[in-house]
Amino acid sequence: MTTTPFRRPAARRVARAATVVALAAATVLGATGCGGGSTDEPGGLDISSGSRHLKLVAYAVPKPGFDKIIPAFRATPQGHDIGFSQSYGASGDQSRKVARRVPADVVNFSVEPDITRLVKEGVVDEDWKSQAPNNSTPFGSVVALVVRKGNPKNIHDWDDLLKPGVQVITPNPGSSGSAKWNLLAPFAAKSDGGRNPQAGLDYIAELVRDHITVQPKSGREATTAFEQGQGDVLISYENEAIMLTRGGEEQRQQVEYLLPPQTFKIENPVAVVNTSTDKPAAKAFVDFLFTPQAQTLWAQAGFRPVIPEVIAQTTALFPGQIDKLWTIAELGKVLGEGTAAENDGKDLTGWKAIDTALFGSKGAVTKIYNAGGRK
Repeated sequence: MTTTPFRRPAARRVARAATVVALAAATVLGATGCGGGSTDEPGGLDISSGSRHLKLVAYAVPKPGFDKIIPAFRATPQGHDIGFSQSYGASGDQSRKVARRVPADVVNFSVEPDITRLVKEGVVDEDWKSQAPNNSTPFGSVVALVVRKGNPKNIHDWDDLLKPGVQVITPNPGSSGSAKWNLLAPFAAKSDGGRNPQAGLDYIAELVRDHITVQPKSGREATTAFEQGQGDVLISYENEAIMLTRGGEEQRQQVEYLLPPQTFKIENPVAVVNTSTDKPAAKAFVDFLFTPQAQTLWAQAGFRPVIPEVIAQTTALFPGQIDKLWTIAELGKVLGEGTAAENDGKDLTGWKAIDTALFGSKGAVTKIYNAGGRK
């Protein structure tokens, strides 16, 4: 098994992490809290004024991160006169909007195929992954399980979700990128990284048939449903779980989260839209996302940074131990084996292999959802 350097929570580490977050938040507010003028939210920071303007279209989950990132970018020489408008929603739905030429300058989606769709439509350049560091992925997360305070259903691993009477909330993969990540985690764990795909599919079928009672359109809608008292377990991004546990006192008393021993690395890409009316500004904003300043802000908002130096500095913000962290590259290589004959002599890899096998119109998980988990 591959081991990642995450350690289980300890009271001292968690308390220290909370102090770091509080101090950092105070610093950020001190640096960016003096803006005035128009704003996207009543009483919020000014983000829309400027002689230049960028339209950010993103999936729903990273809004808390961008709420920190955008004011920080506007405080830099590169971003000081750039205003922003924002649109957030289910990743697949947002991607389809931009494919229909809804105005956008920068997109940030939950999964790579939602950007690939825009490449096919001529809206994003084919070489988008090489236009920024880390395959144009500025932050990520891991799949976590959110439970009620005290963990009354005794949930610790994926098999526990199949206990009689356990109700699970996760979005619909037809509209939500986060739903795909949520299902890839148990699929990879139960199928040994795709080597026994039927075992993984059998697990998902039982989960869908007997335990998933609510299928919201997006990861954020799923979180809201869980906050409102629906379900026993929420499958979610770690950053969503962190957000819930950092809420008000009443909210903190209601939920907690855990990382299964085997889970999945979430990678959320960004791209400049080639129909942008200000591509230099869009490129400057994307470049900023990979700076140490922005990477630290991502971490403070609960998203895992991708720059090694910031990863090392923020480990206390992500307590927990993962014995095996599966990845798209690893699973895609296995699921794509033997597909060369149908793909110009070359096996599919990465998301192309995974979408074809699992989530495409003829994918195995799509068929499971269409049948309600019944064979």
